[in-house]
Amino acid sequence: MRFATGHRHVRAGRVPPGLAVCMCAITLWAATAWAWDRDRLTDQAARLSPRTLAQVRAMIQVADKAAAVPDEGQRLALVNNFFNQRIAFQDDQTVWGRIDYWATPLELLDKGRGDCEDYAIAKYMTLLEAGVPQSRLRMVYVRAQFQGRAQAHMVLAYYAQPEAEPLILDNINPEIRRASQRDDLSPVFSFNGEGLWTGVGSTTAGNPLVRLSLWRDLLARAKEEGFQ
Repeated sequence: MRFATGHRHVRAGRVPPGLAVCMCAITLWAATAWAWDRDRLTDQAARLSPRTLAQVRAMIQVADKAAAVPDEGQRLALVNNFFNQRIAFQDDQTVWGRIDYWATPLELLDKGRGDCEDYAIAKYMTLLEAGVPQSRLRMVYVRAQFQGRAQAHMVLAYYAQPEAEPLILDNINPEIRRASQRDDLSPVFSFNGEGLWTGVGSTTAGNPLVRLSLWRDLLARAKEEGFQ
């Protein structure tokens, strides 16, 4: 199974055991106008450390710079490179002392370390702030062939049009590529603030409103920090 072109239905395989907990964690992001409370964000960052404040200010600057770029390819690259270059990959057990934790962008920048979900979430939220429509972005759980074996992984997919082949923003491969160029990735399910789908298709994967845990907790923390 590989990425399909656009949002058409694709047949997805069974969810690997390592993804089961995350599958139950996804809920909808409320369909409201998107805008960061920047004063609140910088205040929260300043309480953590001067380094974190500098990182958050840099994130705000890259969001503004991306918003001013008319070419969405350049916009994607600015945000993708920002997080790939500033964040070191480490698993949740090492960073947070637990098996699975979805960090807010503020938490991610404060730690300077995170796993694939954290990269994808931070890029998603920053691109929304930069003016990319939510309907063009999906976080995608995949099986990734990495170092000779299949591993659970998350990437961010960007669709220029509903039926277009998506571009993949990834922390493993920092180069933004079309889905057809990523034979190492097999989609399992995808989501954004508007819904949850099987694979990258149009088939709903159930009602995420009753599946709250990690995603709900992330959104609550993000809102408190200023990510509205």
